[in-house]
Amino acid sequence: MASIELKNLSKSFNTELVVDKISISVADGEFLVLVGPSGCGKSTLLRMIAGLEKVTEGDIFFNGEHSTDRPPRDRDIAMVFQNYALYPHMTVGQNLGFALKVRNIPKEEIANRVKKIATTLKLETLLDRKPRELSGGQRQRVAMGRAMIREPAVYLMDEPLSNLDTKLRVAMRTALLRLRDQLRVTTVYVTHDQLEALTLGDRVAVMRDGVLQQIDTPHTIFHRPSNVFVAGFIGSPSINLVEAKVADGFASFGQFKIPIGTEWNLQGRTSVILGLRPSDFERVESENENLVVFSVEVEVVEDLGTEINLLFSVKSPRVESDKFGSSAVSGEGDVGLLGVDAGECLFTVVLDSGTPIKSKQTMKLAIDPNRIYLFDSQTGLAIENSSTEAQA
Repeated sequence: MASIELKNLSKSFNTELVVDKISISVADGEFLVLVGPSGCGKSTLLRMIAGLEKVTEGDIFFNGEHSTDRPPRDRDIAMVFQNYALYPHMTVGQNLGFALKVRNIPKEEIANRVKKIATTLKLETLLDRKPRELSGGQRQRVAMGRAMIREPAVYLMDEPLSNLDTKLRVAMRTALLRLRDQLRVTTVYVTHDQLEALTLGDRVAVMRDGVLQQIDTPHTIFHRPSNVFVAGFIGSPSINLVEAKVADGFASFGQFKIPIGTEWNLQGRTSVILGLRPSDFERVESENENLVVFSVEVEVVEDLGTEINLLFSVKSPRVESDKFGSSAVSGEGDVGLLGVDAGECLFTVVLDSGTPIKSKQTMKLAIDPNRIYLFDSQTGLAIENSSTEAQA
C-alpha cells in the first residue's frame, strides 16, 4: 500500500485554470472520495495522480518519494473507469488475467489469482462469458476485478458507478463498502454523487471550480460544512438556505423567526444566511418550549413510501449555494416554480410517512434551534459556534 501527498497541485489548459493549488494528504489504506459538480476538476486531479495529465504546478509524492514526473506504469496504481474498459473479444476470465499475462506471471499463479478474485466478486459462474453477455453491474465487477488482481498499492476510481441504474448502483455501492473494509488499499474515488461520497469515504474532499472547499469525515462534512456551497451540495434533499435579518437575539426570514443563542459568534452582523436541513424538522400538534414551531400551508406533497417530502412557501428569496460568490441571493426566489410569487421560495421538509398529508393543508412544523446553520452573508463562510467547536 501507499500514502499519497499532493502539494499545491495546479493544472491549466491553455489559459484556463481547472485545478487550483490543491494540497491533500491521503494516508496509507485510506479511502478518499473527491466529490463535486461536473467540471469542478476532480477527474483532472485524479488523472494527475495517475500520471495521465501533466502537472502545471505543484508536486505529487507516493510514500514520501517525489513522483510528479514518474510514468504511470511506475506508480503501482490501478484505475477503474465508468466505461468499464473491458476487452470485448476476451472472456471474463481472460479479461481478469490479462494484466498478469503481459507481465509474464506463471499460468498457474494467474489461474489461482483469477479464481480468488472471481470468488470475491461473485464472478465464478461468469468466467467463460464475453462482456456483451453481461449486465452493467457484472461488467463493472469485472472492471473492478481487473484492477484488484494486480494487487496495486493504490486504486484510482473515476465515477465507476455512474453508468449503472439506481438499483445496480446501490448494490455495487454495498459491494464497494465490503471491499473497502476487506482490502484496505489506498483509494482515491471520484464521483459527483454525494450519497456515494458520504457512504464510501473515510474522508470526503469537496471541490468546486478547481478549488478544494473542504476535506473531512463524512459526518463533519454534513454536520459542519465550511461554507454555503458545501452545505448546499452535500445532503439530499438539499439544505434550505435563506437570507435572514439578525436583531434582538433572533434570525428573521419572511414570516418566521428563530432564536439565536450566544454561542454564535455574530460580531455585530445584522444579516446572515440561515440554513435548515429538511430532515431536522418534525411535525407537532402544539407549541413546544424547546422547539421553534412554524405554522405552514403545505404547497406540495411528495409521498416516497418510506418518507414524505413537503414543500411550503417562505416570503424571502432563496440563497442559491452553487452560485454563491456571484449572485447567490436570487431576488426572484422560486418565481415560475409552482406559481411562487416574486421574492419567495419553497422550503423542503422530510417527515416519516406515518400520517397522510394533503396539499393546501395547514400544519405545525418544529425545529430545534440548536440544529440551525449560519453563514456569513458576504463570504458564505460558516459562522463559528462555540458549542459545536467544543464537540469537535
